[in-house]
Amino acid sequence: MRLVIIGGGIIGTAHALAAIGRGHEVVQLEREAEARGATVRNFGLVWVSGRSTSELEITLRSRQLWEEIGGKVPGVGFRPAGSITLVRTETELAVAEAAMRDSSATERGFELLDAERVRAVNPALRGKFLAGLHCSTDAAVESRQALPALRRYMEATGRYTFFAGTEARTVTGSAVVDDRGRRHEGDLVLVCPGAAHTGLTRELVGDIPVRRVRLQMMQTAPLGEPLTTAVADGDSFRYYPAFAGAELDRLNREEAQPFTAAQHKMQLLCVQRLHGGLTIGDTHEYDEPFAFDVDEAPYEHLTAVAEELLGRKLPQVVRRWAGVYSQSIDPGTIVTRAQADENVWVITGPGGRGMTLGPAIGEETADLLNL
Repeated sequence: MRLVIIGGGIIGTAHALAAIGRGHEVVQLEREAEARGATVRNFGLVWVSGRSTSELEITLRSRQLWEEIGGKVPGVGFRPAGSITLVRTETELAVAEAAMRDSSATERGFELLDAERVRAVNPALRGKFLAGLHCSTDAAVESRQALPALRRYMEATGRYTFFAGTEARTVTGSAVVDDRGRRHEGDLVLVCPGAAHTGLTRELVGDIPVRRVRLQMMQTAPLGEPLTTAVADGDSFRYYPAFAGAELDRLNREEAQPFTAAQHKMQLLCVQRLHGGLTIGDTHEYDEPFAFDVDEAPYEHLTAVAEELLGRKLPQVVRRWAGVYSQSIDPGTIVTRAQADENVWVITGPGGRGMTLGPAIGEETADLLNL
């Protein structure tokens, strides 16, 4: 079978990888010279720890697939580093303790560490905190180099062609015409538009139950020492469904976030890139139209929290950016798949889970469409 995939982000590329793995031929179109959306504007985290119980099976499957991919495609930079969510108050500690009592704690690889053991696992954490919830199943990939590496791997099969700087204009039957007038024939068309919900996406399936979410992040110069795990702060409990319960309700009721964190719906996530710098974020904005510029206050908050946990000054911030991703409105929906025609599907809306779940979403689609 020959697939035409529109969209060069992680979801489109994951579907291409699944199809190539099953012996099919793939043509992939990307309107930019290189994907520039949420796929490359994220942490590169494969985040098991915060996913809800209903999402855990597909998340662990995706984590397994990423490890297999990392073995075959070293350029994606896969590393099973784990994560530590640091807690600074007794109320946050109660949320971590409740997570340890959950039936999924062992499957997630949770372990509650006191401050001394946190520092033994991650010596770069020399700041102020009570304890840390360690998740051994969390992992990371290099978001800015993963897609080129995956494309090189698929091109080596002789069954994959990538058209950069190519915008799909029309889809007729299972054929796609691009902005140069070229016609790409296939047996199946998968449109993976990311956060581009208008244009061709709307023409094909109208308004679908997804929304866009904007975030702000930053990158530092090299830290000068290993940060051996990804790091989150206790505010991340507020934004991940795995931690829902009476203890989280109490945290939200009794301990308000600082003004800036609450205003921008913030959590601290931090991961070290292979070049030694730290990717730090993030904020959540849901009401459009989104601003075209970035606010400085969230960066000041993130810097202060990161420095408190590290117990040192951050290296110089060398990049700041905003990104927008697509999120299915129904919180129980992993990804939105909308059928436009007999052999045409639009697939988007994994939310902030695109990098985490991409390989498993591609595999699941392949199964659903009997590839």
